[in-house]
Amino acid sequence: MMKITRKWQWLAGMMVVLLVVGGVAYSRTRVHADSSRIKVVFWHEMKGPGQQAIDAYVKAFNHQQSKYEVVAEFEGGYNGVIQKILNTHGTAASPALFQSMDISTSQMYHSGFTTPMQKFIDRDHYDADQIIPGAKAIVMRDNQLLAMPFNASQTALYYNKRVLRQYGITPPPVDPTYDDITRVAKAIHDKSHGKVKGMTMEAYSWLFEQLVANAGVPVANHDNGHTGNATKVDFTSPAAINAMKWVKENIDYGDFMNFGSGGNAAANEAASFLAGHLGIFMQSSANTGQLYQVLKNDLGVTYFPRPNGQRANGIAVGGAALWIANDKPSAVQDGAWEFTKFLASAQTQADWQAKTGYLAVNKGAKDEPTLKKLFKKSPVLEVSGNQMLRTKPNNTNSGVFVDGWVPARTAIQTAMQQIFAGQDIRQSLQTAENTYNKVLESNNRANGRH
Repeated sequence: MMKITRKWQWLAGMMVVLLVVGGVAYSRTRVHADSSRIKVVFWHEMKGPGQQAIDAYVKAFNHQQSKYEVVAEFEGGYNGVIQKILNTHGTAASPALFQSMDISTSQMYHSGFTTPMQKFIDRDHYDADQIIPGAKAIVMRDNQLLAMPFNASQTALYYNKRVLRQYGITPPPVDPTYDDITRVAKAIHDKSHGKVKGMTMEAYSWLFEQLVANAGVPVANHDNGHTGNATKVDFTSPAAINAMKWVKENIDYGDFMNFGSGGNAAANEAASFLAGHLGIFMQSSANTGQLYQVLKNDLGVTYFPRPNGQRANGIAVGGAALWIANDKPSAVQDGAWEFTKFLASAQTQADWQAKTGYLAVNKGAKDEPTLKKLFKKSPVLEVSGNQMLRTKPNNTNSGVFVDGWVPARTAIQTAMQQIFAGQDIRQSLQTAENTYNKVLESNNRANGRH
């Protein structure tokens, strides 16, 4: 028995040695393989189909060339990643390339932590005109492209064709006014005898901001911060009051269903819409693909509503862009730029829109076989992209260039909830305006900006 035990002990020891040696050999081989390429760490915030697509793009990029190795890492939600970027910059833990949301543009710019994309564009004579102007506008400063648009979205209005057909209601036009939507919403309510609600709008600041943008009015001074440091916001402009009066008209009539705010509100309104209990709702164009999977050709999509008697000014592009960190060696930044170009190409952007529902930011994407086939089969999937294409960027439809906009959205959301509950429109918006102006003043003072 002792011999057998010793024999197995000897064999076990040899196995450990072999595993260690083999592990070292494997490790060295891997290190050698990795060291032959320049590592580019990419932080993103995509889950589900978006993450799957990014993983596929990383694999394809790494396969098609041998100089760089991109390593994609999911880092959580938009707000959390911004703080991680700011906290890790200058350390080995920071990424070379990262995704950052639209309203963080000013914060990223003022941080001084990034290398503008314009540097690489000018150096390589890259054709930036292939990127849709409206998509670029949110990440521009002094005619310089700071970041590369990536997962673009716009606010869209959805209507259930099946519901309208059931009650003999004429659909709204592609470019509707407030009255166009009210007509349909009231008709749904009346003809269904209240069984189907006409419309809803989540108490979501992004929707409020785009209603005001489509009217051609800024929500912050100095042209939404694009021509100077914003020091005051304006949530009580005639355009803002008018937009909320439009919503209130539908609330008072009884055709409006209030789902509140937040993720549950968005999920519940979509579920109600798909079930045929709600005729119209407004949300991100990124939802179009998922809604289409259920309703197919019964899904209706229009541009975001505009004030009566006005031409649409256009709305801002939401989503996020790709930024290159300046704390990495130039060779690593070059790798980040090469991968950025790969992601922004017409072919990749066409595939990205088809797989995720985000809007392709490259003009040539619509001519790629992937999207041509998709749009021919499902024209409704092209509507929001056409809205983005037709928009001529200006300082009121290119988002806000203001540091720390999240508290502004919280204040506006609270005001919208109050309005939906029957409180005074002007007073609710004035409270939101006063609340955020104090935050803005404090932020500017802390950062030495006036």
